[in-house]
Amino acid sequence: MTVINAEATLLNWRKSRRSMGGTGECVEVAPLGGKILIRDSKHRVGPVLEYPADAWRNFVGKVKRDSLG
Repeated sequence: MTVINAEATLLNWRKSRRSMGGTGECVEVAPLGGKILIRDSKHRVGPVLEYPADAWRNFVGKVKRDSLG
């Protein structure tokens, strides 16, 4: 599936609670039919990365585990 940037602006994008405050240096994620879309919060009409939801969950889980160890 190809995500058109115009479609991406209509999604429910969210940032991490641990994002870098007001500096705008973070990414946003949005679910879309079994996939997770990722974009740069400073360039909301720019490129969008698309990953399977399970791959994203595995990535986030590993980051959390590694940060605790």
